[in-house]
Amino acid sequence: MSLPPLVEPASELSVDEVRRYSRHLIIPDVAMDGQKRLKNAKVLCVGAGGLGSPALMYLAAAGVGTIGIAEFDTVDESNLQRQIIHGQSDIGRPKAESAAESIREINPYVNVVIHNTVLDNDNVFEVFEPYDLIIDGTDNFATRYMVNDAAVLSGKPYVWGSIYRFDGQASVFWADHGPCYRCLYPEPPPPGMVPSCAEGGVLGVLCASIGSIQVTEAIKLLTGTGDPLVGSLMVYDALEMTYRKIKVRKDPNCAVCGPNATVKELIDYEDFCGSVSDEAAEAVVGSTITPRELEAWIKEGRDIDLIDVREPAEYEIVRIPGSRLIPKGDIVSGVALSDLPTERQAVFYCKAGVRSAEALAAAKAAGLKNAVHVQGGVLGWINQVDPSLPSY
Repeated sequence: MSLPPLVEPASELSVDEVRRYSRHLIIPDVAMDGQKRLKNAKVLCVGAGGLGSPALMYLAAAGVGTIGIAEFDTVDESNLQRQIIHGQSDIGRPKAESAAESIREINPYVNVVIHNTVLDNDNVFEVFEPYDLIIDGTDNFATRYMVNDAAVLSGKPYVWGSIYRFDGQASVFWADHGPCYRCLYPEPPPPGMVPSCAEGGVLGVLCASIGSIQVTEAIKLLTGTGDPLVGSLMVYDALEMTYRKIKVRKDPNCAVCGPNATVKELIDYEDFCGSVSDEAAEAVVGSTITPRELEAWIKEGRDIDLIDVREPAEYEIVRIPGSRLIPKGDIVSGVALSDLPTERQAVFYCKAGVRSAEALAAAKAAGLKNAVHVQGGVLGWINQVDPSLPSY
């Protein structure tokens, strides 16, 4: 459905701005009025990572007058495969500062506002308040639900995107005119069920595909052009090169935007989403060792069976010496329970400790009462024991 423009037009464009945006100005559906609205717009991008990188760059190129960046992380070398707003010389810098510098290079007429902080219940409304529209480039469920609820409670539209391996999704959530994120996903998936990009990977260029859709939708909302994805979910499969548009209806029983909403204020989103299941949280109590403890066990010749529960592609990148691979999914499903040791002590590890906790819970339920897992996983081993190994 078409919607009225989200912002009023600025009073004028300078001669230099007319030259810069001339290819927009000659599009009848944008023209001078639309470009003035972009100049007057204030857009906040939550995250300056995979989705935030192309989104921020194209917001700047399009002439959005004020661009906010909410990002607390620093640039890591593993980011550069997809986070194109950062470069080699930015490694170790705050992402918000690196992104702001790139934006100013793209368009000096843009006002950049840096929010170099973790968005949380205490500051999210204050950060959101000056902006007309939010672009969600987050990569974890707790922040996604918080962004949704804060946007609904503050009456702001936001453009959402999600990426994983070769698949992407995008939509516009605006409770005043259609569904919100909770209408599509009322509950988060069970902990450990959906791998993050850090666990499962993402095709770098997929970020550009979904990020550019997000900016397209933002421009349409700001200028009142076309039919935005309110009430629709765009699903992209890069391997098949297909786009599907799925209708999403407003949920009358939605906890945050429905007529009988129960969420009237922000909640504990970490608890709502959970990093690990209750079974895993219970299993790790008294059954967790540090990488240095594992090192000591290996040196003293302790009779252990060191089991890597990551995926085969991760195992090829780096592994703790002496380990063998049994993916977590095979353990949790029961397929590989017969491969677990009965005489030796099982020691599980993964990338950072979440998947190994889930594997530990399944193993204990199957009778391996003395099994343990390694806190911090292979990354902890690299940081504490052998920094010569590659990290990812």
